[in-house]
Formats: sequence, structure tokens, C-alpha cells
Amino acid sequence: MSVAEVTPGGSIAEVAVGQVSSPLTGRRGSRLSDIREAYRAAANDTSSTRYLALTSLMLVTVLALGFCVDLTMISPLEYRVAQTRAFDRLRNELAHGVAPVGEVDRKGHLLPMGAPVALLTIPRLHMKVVVLEGTDPEVLTGGPGHLRDTVLPGQAGTSVVFGRAAAFGGPFRRIHDLRPGDAVIVTTGSGTSTYSVVDRRTAGDALPAMAQGGARLTLVTATGPAFLPSGVLRVDADLRGTAIGASPIAVTSVPHSQVPLGTDTATLWVFAFILEALILVSVGAVVAWQRWGRAQTWIVFFPVTVLLGYYATDQLVRLLPNLT
Repeated sequence: MSVAEVTPGGSIAEVAVGQVSSPLTGRRGSRLSDIREAYRAAANDTSSTRYLALTSLMLVTVLALGFCVDLTMISPLEYRVAQTRAFDRLRNELAHGVAPVGEVDRKGHLLPMGAPVALLTIPRLHMKVVVLEGTDPEVLTGGPGHLRDTVLPGQAGTSVVFGRAAAFGGPFRRIHDLRPGDAVIVTTGSGTSTYSVVDRRTAGDALPAMAQGGARLTLVTATGPAFLPSGVLRVDADLRGTAIGASPIAVTSVPHSQVPLGTDTATLWVFAFILEALILVSVGAVVAWQRWGRAQTWIVFFPVTVLLGYYATDQLVRLLPNLT
């Protein structure tokens, strides 16, 4: 459709209706169209390699954040659950008179790693925790651990108990506040024993003398900033009263994973396997993003990525030194 228009010179010109537009409107429409076309071209030109690089960068960031969350928020919850279960088991065994009195059970079998062996109470710190058998990083996720090549608390000789300073509840984070004379109470299958703190020591400090035939309890944890151990702190406490006869020590040495600040790489393959799975999921997400679209990719791959990320960070936390 067209209309006649008289021009300044007197001539008549036909103008098509629908083709009339102001210069300003035309420029805006052209700019929006150009922006859309540029955006589509950039999206189409983005290669799979770039998609994969961006996905990998995001994955590393998520793992780093997940590690911090696991270390500071999730690990204390795991510790509390483990302590509740250990306390219920130890209380039942004490009530029935079958709690451990040595490093072997009534059938002569070596106590399994993680078995509850004692209840440790420190009134000054308002602390009551269950001590487990063993001192590797896995055992210490559930609470303090008894060093296997030492006697049980209350028996003649030196009993050593490890505890984390920050991660997984950090049960020994405040033992540096103990002072000489403070009481440390331990309940085992042999009865209840009360110790008095003698001294604190770090690397290079002399070992306090112990009376002949006496009993000592040494609490061990890490020094330095939280989650960044720089050394080892030991708090020695001597028994008040008469020691119980020591049971034969079945374990004469412990592996590196059970010494102070020891690490356990036995499950490193699990962490590597999970990382491989995350890489495969990332590649699959890139392919799905290009073929399915954004929404479908998020729905399918987000839950899988979160689950694998949790397992990866959990395994990474367990690779930390046992006193962290």
C-alpha cells in the first residue's frame, strides 16, 4: 500500500506505508539486531575446548570451596555422630563388664582399629570424649585415639592418646590451656583412674621424670594455626594412686600413618578415581550443553557433580595429617 505525497518542488511521490520510520528508531533497531547477531556468532564460535576449560575452572573452584566447607562445617558433624555411636557402645560394654582391658579381646584377637577403649574426662576444659583404638587419620576422624604400642590408660607405664587440634571437632584444641595439677580422669574396663597434669612440652623439651612403677598419660596434638600444623604438643599427666598391672603389649611398633602428624595415602587411589569421574562428567556436560541446551544439562549433571564433589573433598580431607 502506498500514499501520494507532495514534495517541496510540487511533484508527487509515492511512499510505501510501513516503510516510514524515524532515523532514531531505525538506528536503535539496527543496534539491537547487530548485538543479537554478534552474541549468536560468539556463542557459535565458542569451541568445545573453551567450554571444557571454563567447566574445569569452575570445577576446581567448587572443589576448593567444598574442601573448606567440609573441613570447617561437615567434619565436626561427622565427629559428633561417631562420638555418639562410640559412647553408646562403650557404655554398653562397661555395663556388661566386657569393655577392653588390654590390646587384645577376650578371645586373644587384636582390638580392631576404631574400637572404643576409654572415656576421657578433663573437668577444667569441660571435655568428655571417647578414646578409640589406633591413631591413624581415619580413626582420629571419630575422636582421640590410643597409640597401639603403649599400655591402656590406668595401667603401669606410659599411655599415649592422640587428638586433633582443629578438624573433625578438634577435641584436643584446648589442651594447651592445661596447667600443672589439673585433673584428667580416664575410665576403662579396668576401672577409673585420675591423673594430675605435670607439664607441657614441645620438640626439644626434656621428658619429666616418672616414679618407678608409676603410670603416665600423655596427650598429644598439633601446634600452630588451625588446620596448618607446625609441630607437636605433649601434655604429661601422672597417675594419682596405684597403677593397674599392665597387660602385655601386642603391638611393638606402628606404621608411619600412626605417628604424630602421620598421613595415610592408602586411599589415594579412591581420590584419583573420583577425580577421573569428575573429568568424565565435565566432558559429558560440555557435549550435553551443546546438544541439549542449558536447562537440560543443569538438571542432569548438577546432582551428579555435587555428589562426586562431596566424595572428592571428603577423601581430600582424610589425607591431612592425623593431628590436624
